[in-house]
Amino acid sequence: MSADRLKIGFIPLVDAAAPIVAATCGFAADEGLEIELVREVSWANIRDRLTFGHFDAAHLLAPLAISTSLGLGGIRASLAAPVALGLNGNAITLTPHLHEELLANLAPRANPRDPAATGAAFAAVVRARRRRGDERPTLGMTFPFSTHNYQLRLWLAAAGLDPEDDVRLAVVPPPYMVDALRSGHVEGFCVGAPWNSVAVDLGIGRILHLGVDLVRRCPEKVLAVRSAWLDEDAERTARLVRACVRAGEWLDEPGNHAEAARLLAAPHMLDVPEPLIRRALDGRLPTGPAGAEREEPDYLIFARGGAMRPDLRHAGWLYGEMTRWSQAPEGQAGDAEAVYRPDLYDAAMGAAAPDVSDPLGLFTG
Repeated sequence: MSADRLKIGFIPLVDAAAPIVAATCGFAADEGLEIELVREVSWANIRDRLTFGHFDAAHLLAPLAISTSLGLGGIRASLAAPVALGLNGNAITLTPHLHEELLANLAPRANPRDPAATGAAFAAVVRARRRRGDERPTLGMTFPFSTHNYQLRLWLAAAGLDPEDDVRLAVVPPPYMVDALRSGHVEGFCVGAPWNSVAVDLGIGRILHLGVDLVRRCPEKVLAVRSAWLDEDAERTARLVRACVRAGEWLDEPGNHAEAARLLAAPHMLDVPEPLIRRALDGRLPTGPAGAEREEPDYLIFARGGAMRPDLRHAGWLYGEMTRWSQAPEGQAGDAEAVYRPDLYDAAMGAAAPDVSDPLGLFTG
């Protein structure tokens, strides 16, 4: 019997690794699936091609899957997430000048890894610029419905800043974020790996915070499919879930990181230097010049600790952020949570993943 052929779209980010590895390392073939991977540039393109049927599944921002299902942002299509693609992987990077300006305003003996301390210092920078009549800082994020947007807003709001008034938040697709920093269109950004490390490697960026400093277990991407596609063949969905989870388990093994980095670095995949991808997988991030780095074992989690099982509490938090920032009306929490399908994950894997008592770990509590 011939394998089922699937077309899956992805953005060049390290957290697209599970479907990439499933397609290239035999996990999909073991499930009778043949996957064609299609690299895209922007989240809007990925969303549109999935909803219009160009893709069978897509590596997609978790909040974008929810917002599309709710009809926010212009397009309404019922999407489902039978498997998450892991947790974490973001960082906040600033230009060297803005980074130095922030550190100069850090309170004596303050911990530069404490978002409350850096937020207070950044607020001092913003106020000083306003007094001088200077432009407010422009920070890049990948899409309005993204955890990059919400993590920046969490940090800014906790410091008493208004994200709508005290800064400019600009949408920049992940592959263009470094160019936006280099050209001066933004002074900082929040984006996923490997683009923070690319900016540091080029000498044009300094990593201020890893995403785990803000949200310890941050929902990031899901493998999204159209709800109607699910109804066509339930067993096909189960096989796709199993292929991705087995790929995620493989990715969590340190002994596989060298091979994973080689696969992801290919020109038709992420097209960035292999060592930068390897460091993201290892949780050893270059943060600045002279070999400065940060080691964080939870920087990027694939399957470990049940991270690929869709968690309804994550969907609830993401919807809460949408309502907090006036992106969504109240009263649709149930519809938002319905996008996450732990039932399909459990049916495919045979058992529920271990429960996590604190599903998020927000720095503000």
